[in-house]
Amino acid sequence: MPLRGKRILELGTMIAAPFATHILSQLGAEVIKIEPPAGDTTRALVRGGPSGTIVAYSHSKKALCLDLTTAQGKEVFRRLVETADVVIHNLAPAAARKLEVSADACMAVNPRLVHVHIKGYTHGPQADDLMTNPIAEAATGAMDDHRVDGRPTRFGPSYHDQFAGTYAVIRVLAAMLDPAASEEDRRIEIGLYETGLHLAARDLAGMQLKTQLLGRLEKEGGGEFSMPGYGSYLTSDERWVYLLILTDAHWAKLTRALDMPEDGKPEFARLRDRKAQRDVVEAAVRAAVARYSYAEIEQRLRAAGLGFNEVMPLERVLEKPQARQDGKLRDLAFRGLQFEVPEFPGQRQVRENLPPPEIGEHTEALLGELGYAAGEVAALLASGAAKAYKPGDFAWAPVRQKG
Repeated sequence: MPLRGKRILELGTMIAAPFATHILSQLGAEVIKIEPPAGDTTRALVRGGPSGTIVAYSHSKKALCLDLTTAQGKEVFRRLVETADVVIHNLAPAAARKLEVSADACMAVNPRLVHVHIKGYTHGPQADDLMTNPIAEAATGAMDDHRVDGRPTRFGPSYHDQFAGTYAVIRVLAAMLDPAASEEDRRIEIGLYETGLHLAARDLAGMQLKTQLLGRLEKEGGGEFSMPGYGSYLTSDERWVYLLILTDAHWAKLTRALDMPEDGKPEFARLRDRKAQRDVVEAAVRAAVARYSYAEIEQRLRAAGLGFNEVMPLERVLEKPQARQDGKLRDLAFRGLQFEVPEFPGQRQVRENLPPPEIGEHTEALLGELGYAAGEVAALLASGAAKAYKPGDFAWAPVRQKG
């Protein structure tokens, strides 16, 4: 718990900022999730109630509900900033200025603060433009290489949001580790666009390399398909297996393990030759895998020492013995439901197992901690500048039974 005793204020919505503070929380920091009366968007995404994002990334946090459009709400926030080590938010730039949660506003109150703004773009002509995870995919080349029926399509998970949150954590820890960190060092901006550029660095550099070597632009069709035999293939019992065939040695092991007629043939021995005959190689691997059930494929590939895995549907992922080892899943109870939530990788000491807080669950306690008397707390709640949780807030709509 290296961050025990550190206080992090999160004004987060959707994924990027909540994901960053989730990591900081798992490192021991106290995280206070500050939400408007309308709540984080993810509080109402599933039948009017919280989504999996709240369960996975907001457990073990505290929750404070403030209306920062009011003078009283802003004053509470300023008092809280005085007590904080870090403020992290992913509000739109204009909203951050209007609500007075920008770096200028926060550091005027607490000059020693580390302030993190996860936004669409950092400095440049688009600095105030809005961006979401799929827009980042579109803007940085990832989506162009991910097509469904020919149409550029977003990935499933919001990887750019999560990577932006991870980069934010790295920068926060770097600032905390530097006793001489300047105010400029502690004013941190992480852009989804810039995150996407960094994630695409390998592909962008590879494109430039090939263009200069060949004197022309050459694009290969999709990441795994640049290496024939590296991808997903259907077994005889209609289960998908993903094969890791990166090297010539992998290819040789695969052809022997599956008794392929291509085993030992020199025209397929080198990756360069297999690329030149991509369609032939792909057809050969498909045919070979289709001869065996998944159980047979698993036995043969494991004996050969090859990398592979079944393409797992979500409902079966946590059934695997590898997932069920001690310290890899956290049991959470939330609103009478039971969840198994994957732990922060590499974590050795699991912090207190608290469920995700309801909106405003800790509002009254935190106001009291900030020095507000009972009458003042009541006045803030009555005015709407602050809000405490009431049973039924963001309740899931009942499921109608069929029939």
